[in-house]
Amino acid sequence: MARELVISSYLFLFRMLFNFFKLFPVKEKTVMVASFGDNIATVADELKRSGQEQIIVLKAKGCKRDFAADSQTTVKSFRPSHLLQFLQSIYHLATSKVIFVDNYFGFLSVTDFKSEVSCVQLWHAAGAIKQFGLKDPSIEIRSNRAKQRFKEVYRRFHYVVTGSEKMAGIFRNSFGLNNEQILRTGVPRTDFFFDKSYTKQIEQELQQKFPVITRKQVILYAPTFRDNQLHSADIALDIEKLYNSLGDEYVLFLRLHPAIRANLDNKYDDFVVNVTDYENINHLLLVSDYLITDYSSIPFEYALMEKPMIFFSYDLEDYQKARGFWEDYKQNIPGPVVFTTTEIADVIKENRFDMEKVRSFSALWNQYSRGNSAANLVEFLYGEEEQQQRVLEQ
Repeated sequence: MARELVISSYLFLFRMLFNFFKLFPVKEKTVMVASFGDNIATVADELKRSGQEQIIVLKAKGCKRDFAADSQTTVKSFRPSHLLQFLQSIYHLATSKVIFVDNYFGFLSVTDFKSEVSCVQLWHAAGAIKQFGLKDPSIEIRSNRAKQRFKEVYRRFHYVVTGSEKMAGIFRNSFGLNNEQILRTGVPRTDFFFDKSYTKQIEQELQQKFPVITRKQVILYAPTFRDNQLHSADIALDIEKLYNSLGDEYVLFLRLHPAIRANLDNKYDDFVVNVTDYENINHLLLVSDYLITDYSSIPFEYALMEKPMIFFSYDLEDYQKARGFWEDYKQNIPGPVVFTTTEIADVIKENRFDMEKVRSFSALWNQYSRGNSAANLVEFLYGEEEQQQRVLEQ
């Protein structure tokens, strides 16, 4: 009850400010609200290349991505604690012609945009294992007011960008959208993997930053964050056991939640590298030889490189009950499902991977992501009618 009161009060004030700023005319500018930031950054770069002169990036709480201000780009903190910048952010939201968001943002429930404005959801995941939006099992325990707020947020999306028909169907179910609202332009941040000169440059930079990757095979451990980890510093992976099983031929990159990272007792400096604070996950995927994850969206991009994956799903039954999956988990993920550290080591040593399954997985989920996703999106949103039609027909 108290939580709902705080949310309602915040949204009431937001609505009042937004409606006041709506009295000002809409301008030819683009606002991008960044929570994860990777898709936002890719589209922002494409907008600058295409000649868009005014781009405003609003960094939400938790956004790790570093956006540099320049002659075309203004960066604001989208947090009430930074009051002046927060007020300026609401003004820009009310007076911009195109709005990009990359996550669920409650403020959208009270932003009744003008008719000439387009709000585009650049969802932070290229695919989905667990359910979200209107299909999230936890929505059943929320209040009627909260449920209505969720629907109001999704109603603001004019378009949602997807990389596949598979994900298009999930978006329609999760957000209550119709087919015309799905933009099949591809996922912008996947463009990175198709730019061979740039990826080579990044590889060289990472080799300088982490020289160990030139000598050893890299195992990236990037688990999904669990809610209970806010108060726990435990890590399910037994680092000592993995090290003793694999030996000196491997190095383990850890991409963890800060709550775990802060208390991690690393006794194996030659084996473990903490990359939690490294900004761009795509860069880490590029230099990793193996990925260990569970229910995250990382495998959808990683599959583009056709590398082996292990799904360390030690809490599978409990997680499935709490979050729900779109399909049978074990049948649809592109790698071995394991429950212990010993199994992880055995899979790697015995090379128990079905790479054809990885390729099929990538083809299914990255159907429209071919290296020109950001350009397609910008052409559709900012181009003439003929350009828009060409994008739709690709």
